[in-house]
Amino acid sequence: MSKSSNGGTAGVTYQTVDQSYFEQRQLQRHAGLFSLWMMGVGAVIAGEYSGWNIGFSQGGFGGLLLAALIIGFMYICLCCSIGEMSAALPHTGGAYSFSRTALGPWGGFTTGLAENIEFVLAPAANMFFMSSYLAAIFGTPESVLPLWWVGGYVVMLAMSLRGLELSMRVVIYVTVAAIAVLLFFFLVAIPHLDFTRYALNIAASPEGSTLLPEGNGEWLPFGFTGVMLSLPFAVYMFLAVEQLPLTAEEAKNPTRDMPRALILSILTLAALALGVLFFSASIPQRPCHGLVR
Repeated sequence: MSKSSNGGTAGVTYQTVDQSYFEQRQLQRHAGLFSLWMMGVGAVIAGEYSGWNIGFSQGGFGGLLLAALIIGFMYICLCCSIGEMSAALPHTGGAYSFSRTALGPWGGFTTGLAENIEFVLAPAANMFFMSSYLAAIFGTPESVLPLWWVGGYVVMLAMSLRGLELSMRVVIYVTVAAIAVLLFFFLVAIPHLDFTRYALNIAASPEGSTLLPEGNGEWLPFGFTGVMLSLPFAVYMFLAVEQLPLTAEEAKNPTRDMPRALILSILTLAALALGVLFFSASIPQRPCHGLVR
């Protein structure tokens, strides 16, 4: 039998079900603290490799750095908030579930719609950058990029259809490997560092921006406007960590582990973001297939 929410919320009805309804739809709990931590980092780690670097042309090193600090602070606050909510509401749904509980059906619908847009566009952007890397590695022309896109989606879809546990295991392995690659990059970049020459090599010009061959430019060549223009690109370093509460029903102890995993994830991403920004900007750059410095 259906009945209206709160005695008659327009367009929304609820159905009374027994406990067996939820038991038949419950997922297996196999994710501990480390798994959740790696999945939180893994949701974002692709953004540490590409996307954020376009912000250099918008704000210079200083502008992008300030933008990353602003976005990082906002995401730390967000993770603290949803960490509390994930402990109080440890079930699948993430921000949609939190908003629906706090704001009602239409609040949940609006939040869910925004999340849906995010999680449709974010994989598309990641797939584009992944194909650019693969094209550079294998020397394929730009006309072949759509084949890389389709191939990537086929692989991801096949793993998802194979089973959630397999997908989560692959994400954890890939995330650990991606972190190791970044740390290795930081290490091998040390002998080639020249911060003032390479990181401060952007200046404002009538055309927008220009490169200074000898560096020694301003920290904020475009002023505070450059910081604001860099914000969308700094988001790449943190975007999607908020999806971690969606795995609440796969967590062994979501009430305890989910808040900890969120905090560990955002702190790990913040450290990696600062490292990537500094080391990438402070070494000689070489144009890459489809990527922008």
